[in-house]
Parts: sequence; structure tokens; C-alpha cells
Amino acid sequence: MEQFSTMFLSFIDTWGYVAVAVLMGLENACIPIPSELILGFAGYLISAGRMEFFHATVAGMIGGMVGSIVTYYVGSHGGRPFIDRYGKYFFMKKSHVDTAQRWFDKYGVKAVFFSRILPVVRTFISLPAGFARVNMKKFIIYTFLGSLPWTMFILYIGWLLGDNWKSMLAVGHEASLIVATLIVLICLFYFIRYKRNKKRL
Repeated sequence: MEQFSTMFLSFIDTWGYVAVAVLMGLENACIPIPSELILGFAGYLISAGRMEFFHATVAGMIGGMVGSIVTYYVGSHGGRPFIDRYGKYFFMKKSHVDTAQRWFDKYGVKAVFFSRILPVVRTFISLPAGFARVNMKKFIIYTFLGSLPWTMFILYIGWLLGDNWKSMLAVGHEASLIVATLIVLICLFYFIRYKRNKKRL
């Protein structure tokens, strides 16, 4: 993995936003490339003045959305039997697919939103959504809304850490929990605000 990581970083260093989009697309297509590696390094390049935060966010989101949609269609057209038989050739672990399936079975299409900030599940949740052939419009909206805070957060942390951006690779799961907590707090804030405004009317 170390050898591949060096290759990925060199790719981003040379091709910039295009590389970020391509790698995030692969990551969301269930290829095991840590988004912390891609976006963390992009964040470092932002701190070095070689990228812009907005453009890096757009590149990451475009790649992530395309990869998620492709994976959705693989799931919807191939089904679980296809993934069980051929997934191993694309580095898809059955245990990871099972975990994503449990989340989807429990929370339905809403899992597409919440799982985008969770380790492992965020990459594989598109498959069970495809298996179930959920409404494509809902899938795209939930994927976008769930992926945006994660993409921006990791870019921002890489930007803040600068030369020390690699330290986030060791705390990837903890980063997911931080983002999840922030989103829950923000949702709670707006829910309480909505209730208070409704009472005043």
C-alpha cells in the first residue's frame, strides 16, 4: 500500500484537480484508496498555495459523485450475486459489503446520507442502494449532502496541518466521528430553531 500511496501522491502532485477527481471517483467505486490520503494531500497543497480550496472541493465532489453513481449502477444491474462473484477482483471485501447492507437494511435510503461520514460504509453504501434500486434523484441528493461535509472537512484539516498532513491518516476513524458529531449538532440546532420559530407563529 505504501508503494501505491506514493504513486497516488505523485499523480495528485502532477495532475492536481484532475487527479483528485479521478482518485475520489475510484475511492467511491469501492477501490481501497483512503480519502484521507487524497484530500489530506490536496489540503497540504492548498496550504502550499498550489491548489485552491473551492476548486479542490469541486474536484473531490465531482469524482465522488461519479464514482458513487457508477457503483450504484453496478449494484442495480449486477445485483448481489455479481458482486459476490466478481467483487474480489476489484478489491471489494464481502465483509464490507455486508456492513453496508446492514446499514441500508436498517435505515433505508437515509443511510446513503449518514453513512458518507463513516469509515468503510461510506464507500460501499452505493451498492445496497443499487441492489434496492432506490430512486436515483434521492440517491444523488443524499450522496451529495452526505459527501460535501466530509470532503470539505478533510481538505480543511489537511490545509491546517500543512507539512504534518499525514498525521490524519492514523486517525481516519476518529475524523469520521468528529464530522458525524458536528453534523448531528448542526441538525439539532436547526431543528430546535425551527420548533421555536413555529411556536412564535
